[in-house]
Amino acid sequence: MLILRNLLFFTAYWLSLPIFSIAGLVIWPVTSFHRRTHVVTLWNRFVIWWAKVICGIKYEVVGLENLPKKPSVIMANHQSAWETLILQYLFQPASTVLKQELLNIPVFGWGLRAMEPIAIDRSNPREALKAVKQGGVARLNAGNHVLIFPEGTRKAPGELGSFARSGADIACAGGFDIIPVAHNAGTCWPTRRWIKQPGKITLFIGAPISTVDQNSKAVTEQARNWIASRINSVTL
Repeated sequence: MLILRNLLFFTAYWLSLPIFSIAGLVIWPVTSFHRRTHVVTLWNRFVIWWAKVICGIKYEVVGLENLPKKPSVIMANHQSAWETLILQYLFQPASTVLKQELLNIPVFGWGLRAMEPIAIDRSNPREALKAVKQGGVARLNAGNHVLIFPEGTRKAPGELGSFARSGADIACAGGFDIIPVAHNAGTCWPTRRWIKQPGKITLFIGAPISTVDQNSKAVTEQARNWIASRINSVTL
């Protein structure tokens, strides 16, 4: 039954993807990013809902009152694709920092391009850092949030890697707030495995961390400590 549910999930997942990807490309020339993101992230909403209905992946969001009313850097731990989907519409309009090769995936990459991401070449770390900072500040000044996963790669539930300071560098450069986000999505949507497990994901949205008169090292540590405490609370 679990395998059948997952087959049904992925059938709808892949059949619906081209529809929203093409829609994003079609409306790109005639809409602003703020309007376009509402259309494209309808697919994100559908996938999260479909995963709940078919795979039994329920979720709770704690801290909705902390959703920012001004452009901010959203800094989250990374365990799966689930959090990338939900955070893109919870914090819309959001530009996500992602690896460049994702944009080259047929159909899927089209939808990503419509979301004004900050694509980086991970084979050239120095240029990647420059691209993140320049692109991030530009997106924030344009009114977008910037979504970044400072661990750089997905971790198993309960684990938390070291944080790169690039997200904090962006925030500090323009005096923007950081919004820390923690979750345990990997318990239901495990990385590198196609079988999704039924269960409940808890996603925490923290209060803004001000970067005024602070350096990137200090605010990165503050965000990581907050995220670590929330992860521990859902894995005990």
